[in-house]
Amino acid sequence: MLNRSLQNLEEEIYDKVVDLTEYAKRQRWWNRVFGKNSGPIAAKYSVATQIALGGASGWCAGYLCQKVGKVAATAVGGGLLLLQIANNTGYIQVDWKRVEKDVDKAKRQLKKNTDKAVPELNTFMEKSTDFVKKNIVVTSGFVGGFLLGLAS
Repeated sequence: MLNRSLQNLEEEIYDKVVDLTEYAKRQRWWNRVFGKNSGPIAAKYSVATQIALGGASGWCAGYLCQKVGKVAATAVGGGLLLLQIANNTGYIQVDWKRVEKDVDKAKRQLKKNTDKAVPELNTFMEKSTDFVKKNIVVTSGFVGGFLLGLAS
């Protein structure tokens, strides 16, 4: 009984939401704001706006990657330097044979798992290629901005 009333309530809510979307599509303001076609959102803007938007977001992403990359490289390099100093002064003893064995084991596991990930990677690549084709202007602006962000 409770399950049936929940189902009826869900159907009623769904019908109202669908009715609301149909109502909104018929309104003039909706068409002025969102356009009549349902293509990519960026396609509704001029080419210059798309390039500027892609370039600005690309520059921000590139600049952020540059800064985060420097911090990560400094942290990893500093950690390795501290470990080497601690090893040379006798604070720690590294079992290099065990390290080599663990690295080889990780390589084998990684090689085995990459064979399983190929279909998921192909799907991701297809979706990415489709997105780039649909939004070529924004994507080219993003790539240019990203490279500028990395360089600054």
